[in-house]
Amino acid sequence: MTGDERDAVDAQRLAGTRIKLALAGGALLLLLGSPFWGPVLLRQMDFFRVRKVEIVGARYVSASELLDRLHVDTTASVWDPTSPLARRVGAHPQVRSVVVRRKLPGTLVVEITERVPIALVPTADGFRAYDARGIALPLDLARTPVDAPVLAQRDLALLHLLAIVRSELPALYQRVSEVRAAGPDELVFQLTGVPVRAMRDVSVDRLAEISPVEEDLARRQVRAAEIDLRYRDQVIARLP
Repeated sequence: MTGDERDAVDAQRLAGTRIKLALAGGALLLLLGSPFWGPVLLRQMDFFRVRKVEIVGARYVSASELLDRLHVDTTASVWDPTSPLARRVGAHPQVRSVVVRRKLPGTLVVEITERVPIALVPTADGFRAYDARGIALPLDLARTPVDAPVLAQRDLALLHLLAIVRSELPALYQRVSEVRAAGPDELVFQLTGVPVRAMRDVSVDRLAEISPVEEDLARRQVRAAEIDLRYRDQVIARLP
């Protein structure tokens, strides 16, 4: 066989290989594009067996707890329905929402949004973490430290307010170590460095007025012993 003949044979083989790859790729695309029978066939292929699970967004709940709820092993396929998996993970009291995605060929990505602890409340069994709904979260504070303000008791209005403060004024929320009642309609927010008195119906916008007052005092090298928001349209900074 001459060199030209060998080159011709090699070219034919290469063309045949490319055709096979193109046909295989086209068949795979056809299967992926079929919402009905495609996934059913793909589930039978070992190539799509689950080999890895990625947990995204877990801070307070352990990945092992979520994996136990998933109940997925290497006999499962990434093309199995994901809604049962999402329901099982979403039933965890710490999980607010969950999305299960496929990362081909063999990975499931479980992305969760957790219920966030807003405040700590003392109970007969020690402190419990509560979310914005006033529901106790299944957190073992001895194993999972939570940095949140302390309330004397479960108070739905205060939990709701603190949740908004955490969302809209995160720097201020980080400074709140305790919120306590100072009368039937008054509260004291213990911030790092200064207590703040306010009415029980204080708004987030009103609490936002603390920052510019402190900045003005800092420019004058003065530190307040207490800040008072109880009086309409006034922010009173009491000096030592």
